[in-house]
Amino acid sequence: MIKSMTGFGRGEYTGGGRRITAEIKTVNHRYADISVKMPRRYSFAEERIKSIVKDTVRRGKAEVSIMVENLTESDVCVSLNMPLAEQYVSNLRKLKETCGLEGDVDVALVSSMPDVLRTVPATGDEEAVTGAICEAVGAAVQHLDEMRAVEGEKLAEDLRMRGHVIRELVKVIDERAPLVAEEYRKKLDDRINEILEGNVELPEERILTEVAIFADKSNITEELVRLDSHMKQLDSILAGESGPIGKKLDFLVQEMNREANTIGSKANDLEITGYMLDAKSEIEKIREQVQNIE
Repeated sequence: MIKSMTGFGRGEYTGGGRRITAEIKTVNHRYADISVKMPRRYSFAEERIKSIVKDTVRRGKAEVSIMVENLTESDVCVSLNMPLAEQYVSNLRKLKETCGLEGDVDVALVSSMPDVLRTVPATGDEEAVTGAICEAVGAAVQHLDEMRAVEGEKLAEDLRMRGHVIRELVKVIDERAPLVAEEYRKKLDDRINEILEGNVELPEERILTEVAIFADKSNITEELVRLDSHMKQLDSILAGESGPIGKKLDFLVQEMNREANTIGSKANDLEITGYMLDAKSEIEKIREQVQNIE
């Protein structure tokens, strides 16, 4: 199944006095890059969260947001960091004496200092909290995956359509290519007659040799066959591949561009060049769409 790298999913879990909301947003990225934003006191669940997301998001940048509300008293405890509090008291008293400041160092002041008092989940409840968070994350991932699959199918349809357009252009060019040497022969004859005005007749073998050299240099048969093969491979990948295919398609598009550039430079024909410009435009659109595929 083709999946887009862009999507959004939301999941909720309510139970045990908790209401947990998980949101996942994914965007394009060359590799799998997962970041988690949530209250620091639940950081013990971060690796489990990333593991759940990685099972589904194989490529792309995923931003996970966790919100926990309505915790009951039994879910949390207040932790006192006594060594840190003593340092605050010592330093505040030193500051008062050194600078001759007024005021008391009291419990209200010390307890308000950063990290002296912290509200954290009860140690024995970490597994339950982690499980609840993972329930919400799992639901968010499922909704995200459904959206990515829908978007992926739209991308696949667009790529198939553009691949078909390119194959039709290849057919037209293939029909046009044999006429290029014949037209060159006619132009060469006309040019020779114009210059020599019929006073001198060049050997037919000399003209044929010149035409043969031109035909060899402008031969694009192999490139057309390879480009058509790339289009068939595109259809094959879209129809049968499972798992992430974005990197494979990205490489295939590079090969398409290589053949298209060679055809355009070798053809020596304005009509074929025009067709190839149309084909390159479609290849560029394919490249842009491939950047969105996992």
